[in-house]
Amino acid sequence: MNEASADSVALLRELVGFATISRESNRALIDRVAERLADAGARVRVRPGAVPGKSNLFASVGPEAEDGIVLSAHSDVVPVDGQSWSSDPFVLTERDEKLLARGAADMKGFLACALAAMVRAAHGGLRRPLHLALSHDEEIGCVGVRPMLATLAAEGFRAAGCVVGEPTGLAVATGHKGKVSGRILCLGEAGHSADPARGCNAINLAAAMVRETEALQARLAAEGARDESYAVPHSTVHVGTISGGTALNVIPDRCEMAFEMRLLPGDEAAALLALLRAAGERQVAPARARGRSASIEVAVENAYPGLAMPEGDDFVTRALGWAGGHRIGGLGFGAEAGLFREVLGLACVVCGPGEIERAHRADEYVTCSELAACDKFLSRVVASLSETRHPSL
Repeated sequence: MNEASADSVALLRELVGFATISRESNRALIDRVAERLADAGARVRVRPGAVPGKSNLFASVGPEAEDGIVLSAHSDVVPVDGQSWSSDPFVLTERDEKLLARGAADMKGFLACALAAMVRAAHGGLRRPLHLALSHDEEIGCVGVRPMLATLAAEGFRAAGCVVGEPTGLAVATGHKGKVSGRILCLGEAGHSADPARGCNAINLAAAMVRETEALQARLAAEGARDESYAVPHSTVHVGTISGGTALNVIPDRCEMAFEMRLLPGDEAAALLALLRAAGERQVAPARARGRSASIEVAVENAYPGLAMPEGDDFVTRALGWAGGHRIGGLGFGAEAGLFREVLGLACVVCGPGEIERAHRADEYVTCSELAACDKFLSRVVASLSETRHPSL
């Protein structure tokens, strides 16, 4: 293990010790990262996040200029509740070159490498700046990064590009799907189950709306946007939970379900939501026609944009060079890259150590060799910022 990799492993060991599950505060981790960066001479700003008790961090090393590179990571991890771990998920355990811990792959492995790169770059004679953006609550819908991006946008922040370090096996991804999530609330009319016609069954309305989402899914697969670089090459609609009713002999007057859409560029959320709302009106029309109370509400609770970098983009070409030409198709999972692109106008790629298939499950891990490869990737990023001028592309 070389010196850089040893530093990253040591940092990862420290980072996973902070149990930054999304429902908990991330302040202890943020404060520790801020301390390490400040000690190295970085310009560090810690700002309140979108949720009380949460913070974001933005740090820079090198000259103050508009042609630097942003390394982006999130501090939160998903819960371990109900999972059967072979070791303490918040203590880094090395086993057969695997480094096991919650967040090892998603995405404290990248954060450890990025932090090590920032510290080294602070003493490396940069001609252009290197930035680290560290957010909270990415796992619950890219919530925390938004106030940080809004502040940077208000300040007129500029950079040459952004690397979001989600686990891609250190292959460069230039696209990811956007997401819309929300709830469909079906309201009917209660009554005694002995005479169903004297009420309106909200569970039946919800069942009809499940069928409507299935029809919309089929329509998207057949007629919607398509991109064969994605494992699922079309947009998707999914109902994840459903809840309704109070007792078997009572006509249920309320049923609610959670849904999501994962959208390719070209499939507009507003148009698809309008289709669902129109379907809701169709489904309640028969009950209303017989004088019963019925309504269906489709409400959005969270949304973030996808990413679709154009082929031949200069920053993408540079990123592919840093990654040794390794690239991957579009990512089915979400990331903050689309928001960096939308709010700040930055060229973005997603590239980080580990594999997404290991994330969110028991015995999540990243390997020592993957961290070493990420260190080399980021050393090339830093080296590019030390050149007299940008390489000819």
